[in-house]
Amino acid sequence: MVPVTEPSGPHPAAPSRTLVRRPRRLRQSPALRRLVAETVLGVDDLVAPIFVADGLEAPRPIGALPGVLQHTLGSLVAEVRHLVDLGVPGILLFGLPRPEEKDGRGSAAFRADGIVQRALTAVRDAVGDSVVVMADCCLDEFTDHGHCGVLDPRTGDVDNDATVALYDLVAVSQAAAGADVVAPSGMMDGQVASLRAALDGAGYERTAILAYAAKYATALYGPFREAVDVTIRDGGDRRTYQQDVANRREALLEVGLDVAEGADMVMVKPALISLDVIADVRRTFDVPVAAYHVSGEYAMVRAAAERGWIDGQAVALEQITAIKRAGADMVATYFAAELAEALGG
Repeated sequence: MVPVTEPSGPHPAAPSRTLVRRPRRLRQSPALRRLVAETVLGVDDLVAPIFVADGLEAPRPIGALPGVLQHTLGSLVAEVRHLVDLGVPGILLFGLPRPEEKDGRGSAAFRADGIVQRALTAVRDAVGDSVVVMADCCLDEFTDHGHCGVLDPRTGDVDNDATVALYDLVAVSQAAAGADVVAPSGMMDGQVASLRAALDGAGYERTAILAYAAKYATALYGPFREAVDVTIRDGGDRRTYQQDVANRREALLEVGLDVAEGADMVMVKPALISLDVIADVRRTFDVPVAAYHVSGEYAMVRAAAERGWIDGQAVALEQITAIKRAGADMVATYFAAELAEALGG
């Protein structure tokens, strides 16, 4: 047997291999994870959508949106005060007229004494400039056919230009009532340029426009339709004037047109199924980008949480963080108050 002898020189080098250094060392404690977090969600990123209905004697729960209410003017003001106390910087207001006030033109949307106009004045009187008051600038809640604009009597389709003319009236009436921001959500061609001219012409140059620039026609709006008491006549839909969920490049074209027309901010909606679009818009344009975590996205979290399948608040926090991570500067979400409390607002 040949004896094994220790080599007299230095130990031979170990076989060379390349190590991939993973960032695990930066995950070892909650404080360290906070310190290196790439995306930080804060109360300042949140916008609370709120519904106010004419003719209610008390706030009314919305079945498909657990925890969300149709407000009276009084309960609306109380809710906004609560949001201000939590530090939420913005609200997005939707109005429901009395059923008998609906007509083919959505006339109640631009009346000086309409429910949205009275709500805007009440909120402004109650909280002043402590919250940014945004108003939905559309007609669907106010029409008897449920579409976002007036219909061409010959074809039954939405008449784009006639609708935009009415949006001008809505926007000016909302600005007069105290809206800081008007938010045209109908996806009509030329709506932003027309609104800008109408607002400036009426002396509301300081009123900003948040354009729903990339709004997809999706099944995720179902709970919202219940919230605003809207049914599209004859089982119709809005696919002729809202975007196809299959299209991504088209969104940049739509956003580009609205920015060129003078939009101060742009909205991508829905948020979760459009994270790629949010990222595209953020890379391409310099205006603030909003994203709407819509009713169906909210309702699915609530429903699963009620069944004990998920931790609802944790999932909500992860979803809204992901929306910000994709590039949104602000997120409209029905979780706004709950998340503001969790985030320490």
